[in-house]
Amino acid sequence: MADPEFYPADQTHAHASLASSEGPFARLLLMASAFAFLGIFLLLPLIVVFAQAFAKGLGPFLAAVGEPDTVAAIKLTLLVAAISVPLNLVFGIVASWCIAKFEFKGKAFLITLIDLPFSVSPVISGLVYVLLFGASSLLGPWLKLHGIVILFAVPGIVLATIFVTFPFVARELIPLMQEQGTGDEEAALSLGANGWQTFWHVTLPNIKWGLFYGVLLCNARAMGEFGAVSVVSGHIRGQTNTMPLQVEILYNEYNAVGAFAVASVLAGLALVTLVLKTLLELRYGAEIAATRGH
Repeated sequence: MADPEFYPADQTHAHASLASSEGPFARLLLMASAFAFLGIFLLLPLIVVFAQAFAKGLGPFLAAVGEPDTVAAIKLTLLVAAISVPLNLVFGIVASWCIAKFEFKGKAFLITLIDLPFSVSPVISGLVYVLLFGASSLLGPWLKLHGIVILFAVPGIVLATIFVTFPFVARELIPLMQEQGTGDEEAALSLGANGWQTFWHVTLPNIKWGLFYGVLLCNARAMGEFGAVSVVSGHIRGQTNTMPLQVEILYNEYNAVGAFAVASVLAGLALVTLVLKTLLELRYGAEIAATRGH
């Protein structure tokens, strides 16, 4: 049997030998396969969207984007994201703090609940809100009596969006905070800091990059959500249609330029967040790596 003291070195040498045994052709084949996959399934659809949006020139594109129903859809999409993302930000911090820093009964159940939107179809989540707040539900008559409108209005769209997006911030922060442990917080508390000071000056700086990534993912999903929003919105043109719903309506009306114009705006918003993320990684790459490896 090999001496255990030298086993890790032998294992490392074996991995190095395996890596060096791959010739240039194998490496090129793997790289070409990866780039081909990305080109076909990621870049090509984006290129088609922008090409179709400008197929008839800049004038028709601007006319399609400036159409009143489309402008209303863009404003509603941004409004829903502006409401749902901060709420999920607060929930994500609170949930990850509880799960990573404390031990309590029901912890596993809480983690399961956080993962629930990943396993439940968005259409089903929309139907749940219809059952809760619809006219034939238990709350329906009471809501109608007090003039509270949730379904087929902005509140219903916000609730559905929050449901499908709330895991993103929490799921980004939980493993990061668990890896960091509680040593820094305990040291701050032992030096006389209170809970808020500990969070603001110790915990938040340690998780800020994970928090930023979670917010980016949450925002992208909030703007692009279709299934749940489609169920609770009512598809009222100029009032409850978000950008994904507006794309569907225009496409079903055979307005290809309008549909692809709105789709290009939606894709452009997603690309802006991606570019921002990349620029920050290039600028603060060493700090991000240090935080992740803390």
